[in-house]
Amino acid sequence: MKITVIGATGLIGSQLVSRLGAAGHEVVPASLSTGVDLLTGAGLDEALAGADTVVNVTNSPTFDEASLDFFRTTSGHLLSAGERAGVRHQVALSIVGVDQVPQLDYYRAKTLQEDLLKQGATPYSIVRATQFFEFMDAVLSWTADAGTVRLPATRVQPVATAEVVEALADVATAPPLNGTLEVAGPDVLPLDELGRRTLAARKDDRTVVTDDKAGMFAAVEGDVLIAGPGARLAPTRYEDWLATPR
Repeated sequence: MKITVIGATGLIGSQLVSRLGAAGHEVVPASLSTGVDLLTGAGLDEALAGADTVVNVTNSPTFDEASLDFFRTTSGHLLSAGERAGVRHQVALSIVGVDQVPQLDYYRAKTLQEDLLKQGATPYSIVRATQFFEFMDAVLSWTADAGTVRLPATRVQPVATAEVVEALADVATAPPLNGTLEVAGPDVLPLDELGRRTLAARKDDRTVVTDDKAGMFAAVEGDVLIAGPGARLAPTRYEDWLATPR
């Protein structure tokens, strides 16, 4: 199978290219570094030529209102180029609960991306993942100072990116879902507790202070970031991942 990966040099995209290639598929890595610009459409026709499936794992450069224009423009270019190339399956990576947090610009933008994919002419699959283990350092940095990290008690169900990549590869090489698959880790934890475990594992003596107004996830209410029934639950626990040398 010939598969084009859009966003091939990122955290998810680079792993996906390697996994699909190791499985024997013909993989076309597409990114700015290979001459593909989703914002202008440049290079898309060449990158999609002969592709059976396209997997889009690109991300907006910002999390503010500008992300709406990013996903509106890039989705339009990718869907149009896919139709011209005769692509039979469009796959996109999204976020669990993304349509339940309209107060966040970025989540509204990702919901728009999903909606445009559903409205397109090409059969599609959406893989919604929970928060990545690998992003915990960034989350800690948003509200940290020399001695403390402020985090809300928002409940999350984090997952390793390698297991998201495994799910994406399985979906990309199967018939289109024309629907959504959720992927999540095995454990549900409050974000502040996740922060404490992260700092303890790294022997970081900063204190986590519970603050339900701190950071982006303070805007999230209830359990909307928790995977629903029928989700694909990955086996790796956060503590085991933390303890594994990388």
